[in-house]
Amino acid sequence: MSGALQGLRIADFSQLVQGPNATQMLADMGADVIKIEPLHGDWQRNWSLKDAYINGESVSFLTFNRGKRSIALNLKDPHGKEAALKIIRSSDVLLENFRPGVMDRLGLGYGFLSSIHPKLIYCASCGWGQDGPYVTRPGQDLLAQAMAGVLYLNGKAGDPPTPVGMGIADITASFHIVSAILAGLYHRDRTAEGQRIDINLLNSVLSLATQEATLYMNTRSEPERSAAGIGHPCVGAPMGVYKTRDGYMVVAMMPLGKVAELVGIDGFEGNDSRNMLENRDEVKRKLEPGFARKTTAELMEIFLEADIWAAPVNTFPDMESDPQVRHNQIVASFDHPKVKQFRTIGPPIRFSRSPSSVKRPPLLGEHSREILKEIGYADGDIEKFSRDGVIAENAG
Repeated sequence: MSGALQGLRIADFSQLVQGPNATQMLADMGADVIKIEPLHGDWQRNWSLKDAYINGESVSFLTFNRGKRSIALNLKDPHGKEAALKIIRSSDVLLENFRPGVMDRLGLGYGFLSSIHPKLIYCASCGWGQDGPYVTRPGQDLLAQAMAGVLYLNGKAGDPPTPVGMGIADITASFHIVSAILAGLYHRDRTAEGQRIDINLLNSVLSLATQEATLYMNTRSEPERSAAGIGHPCVGAPMGVYKTRDGYMVVAMMPLGKVAELVGIDGFEGNDSRNMLENRDEVKRKLEPGFARKTTAELMEIFLEADIWAAPVNTFPDMESDPQVRHNQIVASFDHPKVKQFRTIGPPIRFSRSPSSVKRPPLLGEHSREILKEIGYADGDIEKFSRDGVIAENAG
């Protein structure tokens, strides 16, 4: 069986995370993603979390680029631009996440492309938006988190503003890119019209804070972080993180009196509040000794028996061995010519009739010749492009 998006071709000019994660999801679902890289490669080929490389290959690049084909083109060379245009004409979708105006300066902007390829779905993703007062500013995940107010939702009262420890703006934007592209394709199927789609990190991360921002805008009540580790700045006890005898666990919005009874703490009998805001830090601290007397496993058994919303706080090693994680088969692997076996988080969605698949990421320019032949170039032209620096081949 083939993926749900077999037959869809995407010209992918994106780099870093937001674009590559989106096209990786589309590739997992069967799309033919042609990754159009500069001669030196995607930015993340030369950068990685914790500066982690395996046999010279960036772990971050390998994380976000599986299932694609790579052609390395010099877009400032007329022949390189011509090749890019031929790829675009053969594609259903174009994705780019340059700063606003870059594609226009390259002669590959939407205004021109829509005139030669009216059915093209052109998706641009950037930091702040394609226009407006911040249009010339650099955009990046942490910057978007900060601008959206997210840093004041995390940590305890008195802590400095605290970022989320993962690229939530980038990853959320990538989900928006995928859903927007699929919606654009549905519209095209009905109308035969392509269109431009714009995504940005600021809007994407703000969409994650919809509930918290909406609360403020309608009540002028700002989030107030808890000093005792309540699990949300706008929620009361007993929600939060608790230290157990051998680790940590969390409890969500549950009846206070029931949680207190189960951990052996008196004084809350008959209190059915799931959102005790008054003195919430004091209330939580009164519950903490009850948690500390038992192991996480003992408490989980007690809470699950009583249908209390609770979970252990897993480290990554704990997560990897978790029975449900194993059952879900979300950890995937692929073989790579330089890295050998590489393990990662695989597609999160299951299809009953058109399952996704995991294939390795490309070496830089690995498919340059293959793609150029597909779009009509002769062997002699390709040899000349290689000599003249129009393309790079297998230069990983």
